[in-house]
This record gives sequence, structure tokens and C-alpha cells, in this order.
Amino acid sequence: MSGKASSSQPSIGLSGSGALSHVYIQYPPLRCSTPESRSLHYDDGNKLLISSSSDQIFSWKTVPFSPLAIPTSDSISEGPILCIRFSLDAKLIAIQQSSTEIQIWNRETKESFSHRCRPELESILGFFWTDCALCDIVIVKNSGLDLLTYNSVSKSLDLVETRKMHVSWYVYTHESRLVLLASGMQCRTFTGFQLSAAGVIRLPKFEMVMARPETNSKPVLAAEDVYIVTVYGRIYCLQVDRVAMLLHSYRFYRDAVVQQGSLPIYSSKIAISVVDNVLLVHQVDAKVVILYDIFADSRAPISAPLPLLLRGLPRSYSSSSRSARRDGESSEANNIDNEATIYGDNWTFFVPDLICDVSNKLLWKIHLDLEAISASSSEVPSVLEFLQRRKLEANKAKQLCLGIARTVILERRPVSMVAKAIDVLVTSYSYSIKTGSYFKGTKTEKTSSSGAPNASGLISGTDISTNRIDGKSIRHETTAGVDSERLNRSSTFSGSDSDSDSEENASFEPLKTDSTNLQLGGGKVNLAVAGSSSAEVQSSSFKRQLSRPTDNISEQQDSQLTSPAISPDEMYRFVFAPVEEEILGDPSYLVSIIIEFFRSANSEKIKVHPNLYVLTIQLLARNERYAELGLFIINKILEPSKEVALQLLESGRQNIETRKLGLDMLRQLSLHHDYVVLLVQDGYYNEALRYARKHKVILLS
Repeated sequence: MSGKASSSQPSIGLSGSGALSHVYIQYPPLRCSTPESRSLHYDDGNKLLISSSSDQIFSWKTVPFSPLAIPTSDSISEGPILCIRFSLDAKLIAIQQSSTEIQIWNRETKESFSHRCRPELESILGFFWTDCALCDIVIVKNSGLDLLTYNSVSKSLDLVETRKMHVSWYVYTHESRLVLLASGMQCRTFTGFQLSAAGVIRLPKFEMVMARPETNSKPVLAAEDVYIVTVYGRIYCLQVDRVAMLLHSYRFYRDAVVQQGSLPIYSSKIAISVVDNVLLVHQVDAKVVILYDIFADSRAPISAPLPLLLRGLPRSYSSSSRSARRDGESSEANNIDNEATIYGDNWTFFVPDLICDVSNKLLWKIHLDLEAISASSSEVPSVLEFLQRRKLEANKAKQLCLGIARTVILERRPVSMVAKAIDVLVTSYSYSIKTGSYFKGTKTEKTSSSGAPNASGLISGTDISTNRIDGKSIRHETTAGVDSERLNRSSTFSGSDSDSDSEENASFEPLKTDSTNLQLGGGKVNLAVAGSSSAEVQSSSFKRQLSRPTDNISEQQDSQLTSPAISPDEMYRFVFAPVEEEILGDPSYLVSIIIEFFRSANSEKIKVHPNLYVLTIQLLARNERYAELGLFIINKILEPSKEVALQLLESGRQNIETRKLGLDMLRQLSLHHDYVVLLVQDGYYNEALRYARKHKVILLS
């Protein structure tokens, strides 16, 4: 799928770092100029950009995207090239040379053969390779679909099945495995087929909406006005209605195609991109792009329309130097002028996230500026929801979420608003743990959202596998296809109905275990509890063993980070601990925020980091709110743990009741060794010996 762009003058002013934009392309681009290059083609099945000459083709991998990608070359025979695609195993090259002939090249043996249709009865509109279990290649003709397999013995394409119907034109994306066939006088009647590893699914025939102009003429829908996109694992079709100036959206189900609403457009020329499940609508004439996050089926844009930004132009390319170079007719300056043109005449957009400058033989990749997007809205919970859904730059999204959380607390925003923000983060973490997306090993370069080839078809996420009964959808999408109706029960995410042991997976640094030497009545005695371990207890004071917060989460390699979800451990280390050091005045506000975090974590059955309980005790004791502290312990708002007990003992130096709560907690946790040690420290030697005998504490002299 592609959309042509309109004429434009060089927009160098947008390339400065201070330009306001939410979407950008990064300089330098991938340059794909080759000797005697005649045309450029994009193979979305293999994510290849292909340049053809009279007897040779060059192909560049676009995933992972690199401006330094080196092309591979293949020799072919001379002849016209209307379309070119590699087989999914990259062993064959298919070239459509005319409306009646497709030539197949074997890259290993260099042998070739031709497949022809009957020119007097039908013509070839195009073709695509597929991983469908039924066939290897599909040829789209004006008379229907031919499903064929490659026969390596006879070196031919064998017909498996024919689907007869009139076809005016078609659109197809490998990411969705969906082909839409247009027919009718206005080309607004569509028949769809999804060809995945599970087989061939025929969708119900449907018609697209088209407004009538004031005249009696009936507009004809063109192929460049229809886009197939995959967002959050769902397959949509977007249709440009130039008369109504609307972008209609349709969602595909197995037994129905349902219109999902319309978005306003402000330009006669529109292009569509999808970056990290965010829909980008390029208003080409106006030279701006509008962002939509259709996760919650909202038709409101994420932010105001802003220009597309070109980042990374050489600093030496200033306005004064450009002027001097123009006077000298510098060829280098002219090249940069051409490369810096935004929305040029020959820009072609490849769904999901590529732009090809055909005239200059350049390929750009589109990026989201998450920092600019998050800074453009004051609705903190909504911004956090948006960031928590981002996967391509999960580490950056996580850093931004942590920074926002710290800021709203330091700015003492209303507790209710901060509580909503915390709910977003906690619910997102719970969902990521239950679905196993928190850590999934090494992350490939953004292939999932960019639609890399999937050998198993779309059963794992973007299959059309939703049935509808009595107007209601019964979904069978996996976790890759987000179920918005179910997820909207909470602010952003929802966990599965089953409990997950991984909720308890938070890893904490254990305190070092060692025997404790005590002095009893002049004799040296070693106390130990059989079958248990003990931590070293400081006789003078209990020192907090807190991890110092850092400015980033460098410990978590970005290559392994597949989710921006924030664990309770990270909330403590990168939000609450730094805020506690910076916040001034009465700590009551911070305590209220921490309690809201406890509430949210408890509702999602998430284990809280013990050091956060310790911090709460310190804040309450610092403000001499011992009565509240006692209630928190009695009602188990602060979960019992060794760390909590030791902090109660430390804070209890100023309040005997608090110290007693700490001693009681040690007993409740059966930390007999530590309890005896503290009795000895306090001088209760006889009671320590009685307790040691009762609980089988071994005395070693």
C-alpha cells in the first residue's frame, strides 16, 4: 500500500532540534541509488526495497532499518518490470513483465520459466507470495484469484484453486495476510480473503461508504484511497472519502465487516502510516501529520496537527552556508536540498512506517517522539496509558513514565489524580506479568509492529478470528491482539482471569546471613536457629539497606526490554526513594500517595517491595504519627516482614509501643534468632534464655 505525496519546497526550518513535532524521520536515509536504476519496488513480504536496472536487481533489507545496509544483487534478463517480489524463503524471484506474463527466477540455479494467462479472456493485476498451507503464490486477475503452488520438479506453477469473480483492482498486505478485491461501477464493493497458515478464510462481501458530490456524477474509488493496517493485532481497512473529507475505518471479523467510525481529513491528498500501533494520518497538502491511538476506539487525535520533522541534518548546513552554496551552484548543496524536502512530489508511503523518495532514491523510516507527545498533554493518566502501550521504544517509554510519576508527586498534584496515574502503572504491570510480556528475552528490531514475515501466519495475533452473535463480538484474539472491550474495564490493561505465580517474581537482594556473636555474662555465646537463616543485626541501630536510585534503568538491557511496565521494585527505587529525598515539609502528602500505591497493588494482588513499607514507617515516625503507624501494622496495611520489624524497632527508640510492635512481628514471623538477639541487646538475658529453650534455639559456647 502506498500513497503519493504532493509538491513541496524544501522545509529546512523543520530540521532544527527545537522544531515542534511529534513524528520525525532521521537523517541520513537509506540511499538506494544504483547504476542505471530504472524503478524502485517494495516487497512487504520480505521487507525488501528493490531497485531494478535493465539486467540486474538490487535489494536492501529494511528490517532492521539501517542507512548503511548493503544491497544484494541478482542478474535477470532484460525486459519490463511491473512488479517484483521474492518468495518467502528467498529462493525464487517473481517478476510481472506484462498484464499476461509472470517470470519466475531460481536464484540458486539461475533457471527461469514463465507463467501466462489467456490474454483474450483475462489480464494479471498483480501477485503475492503467501505462507498459506494451500498455496505458495496468489495471482490476482480481473477474473478472480488463482491459487498456485511451485513445482520444483517440473519448474512450473501448478493451479490449486480458482476463485472466480470480477475484479477492478486489489490491495494486499503481508502483515495482515488479507487481500481485498474491488468490483462494481464505483469500485466500492469488496470481497476479502485472508490467506494464513490456517488456510483461506473468505470474508463477507461489503460496500464502502462514499458521499455523493453536488453534481449527479458518481465518484469512483481508487486503489490509492484504500489502506489495510494492523493496529494492536486488529485488522482495519481505511478508506478516503474525498467528497465528504472523511477517513472511514472498517474492522474485519470472521463473519462481518463493521464500520468503526470516521476521522476528519483536511487535505485532498492523504497518506497513512502505523508506528508502534499509533495511526498516522499525513495531511500531505497541509504538510502536517495527525496521530490517533485507536486502542479504546477513540476518534480524538492524540495531539494537535504538527509538521513532520527531519532530524540530524549536518550542523554545517545552516541558512547562511546554504545561501553561499547556492551562489556557487554546489552540487552537494543541491543534493542536501533535495534530501531535505518534506512531502516531496515523489514521496511514496509504504505501510506501516516507511517513506520512499522515488526521485532521489531514498528510504526514510518514521519514528514517534514519545517525549514530545508526553509533554504535549496535561492529562497525566491518559499520557501514562499511551506510554504504557508503546513497545518499540519500551525503555524510553518506561523512563518517561518514571519521570512523570516523580514530577506529579513533587509538584503535589491532587491525590485523586496521582492515584489514577498509579492505577495505570500498577494495572499495566499486572497485565504484563500475567501475559508474560514483561521480559521475553532478546527483542528483535521492532519487527512485530512493523509487520515482519510470520511463518505461522496470523493465528498468533492478527488473524480474523472474532465471531459476532446478535450484534456482539465474541473474541478469540490472543494476547497479541488486544481486546479493548475487556481491557477497558480498568484504565489501561486487565489481567487474565487466572492467577499467575509470576506476580510474586519480584527479586530482592537478600540480607547477608551470618552467625551473631553475643556476650552473655562474660561468656561468648553463639546463637543459631536450627533450620533457619538470620541476617546480621546492628546492635547500635538498624541501617536502611536501600538501593540508591539512578538516573536511568541501565541494568535492564534495552535489547531485553519488551514492555514499559514498571515493577513495584522500580517504583520504589526510581520514584518514591528519590522523591523522599527531595520533598520538603510535612511528609503527610507522600504518605498518602504511598498508601494509594498500596491500595492499587493490593487490588491487583501484586507484591510490594519491603523497602517501601520501611520508607512509610520512617515517614510516619519522623512526623511522630505513631498512632497511625500502629493502625497500619494492626490492619496489615504494612505487610509483616523482617525489614518492617527491624524498622519498627529502630523507630521505636522514641516510642515504646512501636518497638513492641516490632518485637511482636519478629515473633509472628518465627524469627526466633533475631528476637533472642534483640532481647540480649536490651539486657533481658534470662528472658532470652527462656525463649531460646522454648523455641529450640541452639546455644553454642
